[in-house]
Amino acid sequence: MMSSSSSSSTAATTQTQTNAEEENLLRGLNKLRTEDKLTDVTLLVEDHRFKAHRVVLAASSDYFCAMFADSAMIESRKDEITLYGITARAMSAIIDYIYTSMLDLNVDNIEEILAAATHVQVKEVIERCTFFLEHKICMDNCLAIAGMADIYGQMALTERAYRFMCAHFKEFAATTDFRDLKVEQLRFILSSNYPIDVTEQELMRLVCSYGMEQQLEESVLQELFHLIQWPHISYNTWLDELQQMNFALEEGKQLPLPADYYQLINGLLKRQQMRQKMRREQTEKPLQGPLNMRGMELSLLKIGGFEWKGLTNEIMCFSPSKMKWYELTSIPHIDQCNFGTAVLNNELFIVGGAYDVCLKEYIHPFGFRYCPLRDSWVTIAPIQLDRCRFSLNAVGNKHLYAVGGIVEHDDNSEEALRRISNVERYDIDTNVWTYMPSLQENRSQHAGVVIGDKLYISGGIYMATILSSTWCFDTKTELWQELAPMPTPCCDHVLVAIDNRIYACGGWHENLTESRCLVQHIYAYDVKANTWSVETKIPAPKFYSGVTVMRRTIFFVGGLDSTESIDRASSETMAYDLDSKNWWHRKDSWDTPNDVWESTCAAIYVPTVDS
Repeated sequence: MMSSSSSSSTAATTQTQTNAEEENLLRGLNKLRTEDKLTDVTLLVEDHRFKAHRVVLAASSDYFCAMFADSAMIESRKDEITLYGITARAMSAIIDYIYTSMLDLNVDNIEEILAAATHVQVKEVIERCTFFLEHKICMDNCLAIAGMADIYGQMALTERAYRFMCAHFKEFAATTDFRDLKVEQLRFILSSNYPIDVTEQELMRLVCSYGMEQQLEESVLQELFHLIQWPHISYNTWLDELQQMNFALEEGKQLPLPADYYQLINGLLKRQQMRQKMRREQTEKPLQGPLNMRGMELSLLKIGGFEWKGLTNEIMCFSPSKMKWYELTSIPHIDQCNFGTAVLNNELFIVGGAYDVCLKEYIHPFGFRYCPLRDSWVTIAPIQLDRCRFSLNAVGNKHLYAVGGIVEHDDNSEEALRRISNVERYDIDTNVWTYMPSLQENRSQHAGVVIGDKLYISGGIYMATILSSTWCFDTKTELWQELAPMPTPCCDHVLVAIDNRIYACGGWHENLTESRCLVQHIYAYDVKANTWSVETKIPAPKFYSGVTVMRRTIFFVGGLDSTESIDRASSETMAYDLDSKNWWHRKDSWDTPNDVWESTCAAIYVPTVDS
């Protein structure tokens, strides 16, 4: 039997041979063309003559295949065929591609080549053109590319251009292109449900401004208004604000809302208000959610960790609407672990961590920020101390707090670290880390969580001792306070907060023989009473599970079933419903595609995935 490595080698050799044979064939056919040997058709385009072989054109183009294969068509018997509606330059590029597989695309020739390729139906050239345009979309050309894609029926490119427009709508609305939108284009944007970076109130204001700029008829305006997602607008205060707003699109001008616009909006809002009262719907934006809920859904992220192939920076996302996992993105750094993870303003922050080079661990200070709306990463200022196995938590809408961890510094003595402080705060507006009052007991492998403006820290390891202590940092007074200790010492656990209660999930401690023991329960901390209690027993506790809360359910993802003789990785996703007090496990849906451990988890709103 052939080994897998031999099979792979053979497959690669076969593929190389196939590519070489194709290149030789193309080289030969192009030589025949350039030497005018065996050519049997001439294409006339703008007074230019292109000699070619019917069979080669037919093999590459559905248009020419239909023309030459159908004896009823007069072109099948003609030696010269005139083509209209395309340029000679574009036809030259297409014929060169057919005979050489080489295509030189640039901003100067892309539209005419796409037009010609669409006309003569050369699919490979169309695909290359759309790929080129997809990767050139920017604020200066997104509307032009959307229009071009509409003209040539390239729906995937159309979607890509409009998605870009929506993801950068605040910036797009300030350009002249917004005023140049056709009504059907704005209608498409409003009905598409693509994720958008302005609130629904602001989107409504911009639609009003557009309608006034274009002097739209009332029937058209009503149609656009009906595409606004009114449940996402807080009508209680917004109606009063409407009459004070400026609806001018040009900077420096003032334009109030006309009375007929106000009456139309008032009527729509009142009808929506009645419907919501009947359905008892909530319209308020969820905490830490996106600016606008269009095209977004709350999803479960599995971030990094170890899999069968080793350490990974891959971020997997579970879509509750599609009931499937898919790869969302990847941390833009060398494969790493033990980093800090936090979600702030519906953006994911990855800070610090450690990576291996030649079996040596290096701790680093670098930070990254991921925007799911735009599917883009940016770097943030490095944290002042290189650290890993620390806690990172978001407070309010502008700060991250990093606490403790294993750090690398010129002077690693306890006294030196105490002088430096083991707490840092990051400000997203200034992109600056600042030392904060130090936590008295330094620790690593602990957990942190935020309720309001207070940061809670529990457990961890300090000087080889596993801790049970719990501390609270008031970010307003910048003071630490020691609270009631956890029922058992614990490290490598996770804290989540729901309804003014904190839940300690997972982790391990040591028994009398200094062997590692899994924590068997979820413990609940009552913030007001300053007391801990047992919430539930974990059905199948594991080492290094990823844990997070999504709405009112706590999720445990993967982990290790560990004994003295073997560590067995798991892909299992277990969940505990805080309302029903029940555990559930849905195999083959919520379980991760691969066994995983030492990953972190988070709940975040991401664009709804396609079917």
